[in-house]
Amino acid sequence: MNMSQNDQETALSRCPGCEEPLEPGDLFCGACGYDLSAVPEPPQDRPTIAIATPGPGAGAAPAAGPVAGSAAVAESPAPPSPAGAPSEVRFDGPDAAGDFELAAPGAAGAAAPPDPRTSPDPAPAPPAGTKVCVACRAGRVDNDGYCENCGHAQPRERDHMEQELGSVAAVSDRGLRHHRNEDSFAVSTTALPDGSPAVVAIVCDGVSSASRPDEASAAAASAANEALLNALPLGTHPQQAMHEAIVAAAESVNLLAQEPGQAQEQDPHRHQNAPACTLVGAIMASGLLVVGWVGDSRVYWVPEDRSTPPARLTEDDSWAAQMVAAGLMNEAEAYADERAHAITGWLGADAYELEPHTASFKPDRPGLVVVCTDGLWNYAESAAEMAAAVPVDAYERPLHGAQVLVGHALDGGGHDNVTVALLPFAVSPQGA
Repeated sequence: MNMSQNDQETALSRCPGCEEPLEPGDLFCGACGYDLSAVPEPPQDRPTIAIATPGPGAGAAPAAGPVAGSAAVAESPAPPSPAGAPSEVRFDGPDAAGDFELAAPGAAGAAAPPDPRTSPDPAPAPPAGTKVCVACRAGRVDNDGYCENCGHAQPRERDHMEQELGSVAAVSDRGLRHHRNEDSFAVSTTALPDGSPAVVAIVCDGVSSASRPDEASAAAASAANEALLNALPLGTHPQQAMHEAIVAAAESVNLLAQEPGQAQEQDPHRHQNAPACTLVGAIMASGLLVVGWVGDSRVYWVPEDRSTPPARLTEDDSWAAQMVAAGLMNEAEAYADERAHAITGWLGADAYELEPHTASFKPDRPGLVVVCTDGLWNYAESAAEMAAAVPVDAYERPLHGAQVLVGHALDGGGHDNVTVALLPFAVSPQGA
């Protein structure tokens, strides 16, 4: 009897919420505000019970607040916590005692609240259209790309992109070393005035040393693609349309260098480290293959019949290409130099002078057009190496072929962003 009285006195002498000493007659804890009138008399044996299970002889639990008398007896004092909150379902420290309600056990047969560790969906469903964290599957993702629940950084949408549109497909990947994907692409189809199809692929590579290279590549790819879709249906020759598309892309990148509300003539340094990118594109229309580029992204031709030789259809705007063209180095020496990938042409407000390159070809046999950034051709530089990396079924399965080529770059080290577009080129039987 004396032991029972001592237990009751001890239980009521400290706040069940924060262990603060209490004065006789207190109805609320002066430290945390705990409602002491809701504390039932603890059972004699102080059993360990589930959070929603009433203890033997304890009667109904209160409708809100932690349940007293559910902590197991221990040799050493337990850390401060709301009595009755088992460690496996504890959400926060003692200060959170009034932040959430625990469902009352109520009458016999009432359902216990779900265990958040075992419940398939313990958190309430987020509003429709809300981006959910890929890690905890519960928290909302903020505008900076982090989960508001667990803080996990979310993968960016541009980290890996794929698109297949009829007979053209493209894949872009962040790679294994870069923290973001600064490449971008656009693929599309349209019709010429005579009703024949035209297929377009644009690939852009942001200049990493410039500011906002990811924005530059996205703006350039979008502008060039839009320009081609406007010009080709009007009957503009594909080579002229490609030239105009590159100019439009350059103008869109130039606009990124100007801060909103700032007059260009009032900022003499606005061109310094301006957003910049390279561009390469291909058009298939009326039996012609038209390519255009500025920078060091490339176009390769891989015949469907692998017994015939492949070819590279573009020349880099780079230090290495200039050395080779001037006869100062052979290609192997130039591309082995650490300055090899320094580009001499790009799109951006700080470019020396815009010089779009275009070329037109009329293939006499079917083949595959490979449009790519240096993130791929670094691992398959020569035309023969690129042809060897292209899977044999890429002509029939361009998306799969592009996926394989991106995998080839990642297997090689993935030091850069990787983007490739594949366009199967068909030749009519009566073609020369």
